[in-house]
Amino acid sequence: MPAKLASQPKPKPQPRKKKLTRAGKVIAFIHKYCRVPEGKLVGQPLVLDKFQIDFIKDVYDNKRAITLTAILSIARKNGKTALIAALVLVHLVGPEARQNSQIVSGAQSRDQAALVFKLASKMVNLNEDLQAIVRIVPSGKSLLGLPMNVEYRALAADGTTAHGLSPVLAIIDEMGQVKGDQNDFIDAIETAQGAYDDALEIIISTQAPTDGDMLSIRIDDAIRSDDPSTVIHLHSADNLLVEGQGTADIDLLDPAAHRAANPALGSFRSAIELQTRVEAADRMPSMENSTRNLYLNQRVSRSDVFISPKIWKSGIRPPEQEAFDMGKVFGGLDLAETTDLCAFVYGAKWKNEWHVRCMFWKAEATLIEHAKRDRVPYDRWASEGFLLTSPGIAVDYEVVAADIAKELEGLDVEGIAYDRYRFKTLEKKFGELEDAPDLPFVPWGQGYVSMAPAIDAAEIEFLNKRIRHGGHPVLTMCAANAVVIRDPANNRKLDKSKSTGRIDGMQALVQMIGLASSIETEEDESSIYEKRDLVVL
Repeated sequence: MPAKLASQPKPKPQPRKKKLTRAGKVIAFIHKYCRVPEGKLVGQPLVLDKFQIDFIKDVYDNKRAITLTAILSIARKNGKTALIAALVLVHLVGPEARQNSQIVSGAQSRDQAALVFKLASKMVNLNEDLQAIVRIVPSGKSLLGLPMNVEYRALAADGTTAHGLSPVLAIIDEMGQVKGDQNDFIDAIETAQGAYDDALEIIISTQAPTDGDMLSIRIDDAIRSDDPSTVIHLHSADNLLVEGQGTADIDLLDPAAHRAANPALGSFRSAIELQTRVEAADRMPSMENSTRNLYLNQRVSRSDVFISPKIWKSGIRPPEQEAFDMGKVFGGLDLAETTDLCAFVYGAKWKNEWHVRCMFWKAEATLIEHAKRDRVPYDRWASEGFLLTSPGIAVDYEVVAADIAKELEGLDVEGIAYDRYRFKTLEKKFGELEDAPDLPFVPWGQGYVSMAPAIDAAEIEFLNKRIRHGGHPVLTMCAANAVVIRDPANNRKLDKSKSTGRIDGMQALVQMIGLASSIETEEDESSIYEKRDLVVL
């Protein structure tokens, strides 16, 4: 009998390969074909970090709608430009390539635009497969994807414009550098995408300095509107803020703030370089604003900060009544617009310290609207007594005059420095008061001539920790918004750090100290014969 064949085991069914999603194909292409273009890992496969993978998934696998706009805002040195270069190749010869289409990346300067092109070119040259299908055109800072005839061009705002193009993908590099809410270069790129219903715009940038700048408006609209076609990933130290706090409340040295703004920290973002920078900024106030903007991705001006948060907090001790009872009192008055914030700051120098108090007024009808506009709790401050109000939509100067007169009753007031703007109206209201006090008002300009010496004097007092302001929240807001600007002769005056920020209280405080300093100087420089009798030798 023939031998029985041994029974063969049934082959195990092979698991089906999971079909890659659109985002999965993008990620797989980058991992397979893109190489680290420069640095200590040059030539090695480019491995996307988790935050980059999450961003790509939300953009290309958007379950709510087709993504038309994507915003990734991160601190500097987190692989922003390398990610842009990789995405360019994805749309040039990768899974997102579209027949006879155009891709552009736009930057505000030729150097920044050239950097994106150079990194993409280096990625091509580091991979033989890409070399075979991508033609590099250095003279035009362009790449040509041969399989689908896709053209990429790097554009700069100070060079070639986007007119005549029709890009299916536009990547805007560092929109945070655009000042104001309009930019002809970006408008040209965005309007050029009108030929497609599904054109994609990707914005990758650190934050802009002010709320009124283009990127800030885009970010705020994306968060507020919850538009399903817009993806927003914002990595900022400000994500740690709680109600009632401001940007300056985030400690420069807080590791949590570093991680919040630098998602690549611990992988390819140098922790040592970051730590060195924030420690230097913590020591030197002149570096603080730029560090907060570039390294913590906070929305603050890179201009020279007047008083750093650390110095300001050193004056948190409350003023003492004895100083006002025994010392000479000076004041500063900034009236501003009647529909906005009016400020009066007064103080007494006692035992080599300034003891400072302040009063602020705002029209009652504007509290809620302006709280939303300025992003500060005017309504809560009013209910807590930190902000005085008058009925209607404009501050009533009669109320201001009466409040100041009552506040200064019985004090030895040496002088009140006032800005000439609108003072005539207030002066009239003082004259109409019954038993109006005879207050020594002194005109004080807010230009460079008057403010430069006043700022110098106030800065010395702050740096020597000789100012006690008690942490009044409205004055603290003004201090956070105040930066200094310079004229060609290097004279300084105060300016606002953002379009909606109020600085009236700091203007008044600086005027107060400036007036006191000028009076002391005049007394020191007066003739010796005014101080004693003539001496006959």
